[in-house]
Amino acid sequence: MTNSLIQNVPIDNFIYLAALLFCIGITGVLVRRNAIIILGCIELMLNSVNLLLAAFSAYKGDADGQILVFFIMVVAAAEVAVGLAILTMLYRNTRSVDVSLFNRLKG
Repeated sequence: MTNSLIQNVPIDNFIYLAALLFCIGITGVLVRRNAIIILGCIELMLNSVNLLLAAFSAYKGDADGQILVFFIMVVAAAEVAVGLAILTMLYRNTRSVDVSLFNRLKG
């Protein structure tokens, strides 16, 4: 039932939506200076690719793309956990999450 509902929507709509989400994410990464918002925009770009993978997988009738989406989401969750840990340490040291302060850190 669900597969037939997805196949009634033209694949072009999924491509346009994914392209729009990806462009919003790129714009957020290039324009914003807050590291938390940049991480959110990167996740938005990753989710747009996941949307395309799931849509093409549903149209093809094969579950391989949907399984790949699941693993990508698991890796993205781990990525966000590590990124937020790094940002927490940055905030503790500088009291800001501005990405221009990364060049001041020395290890």
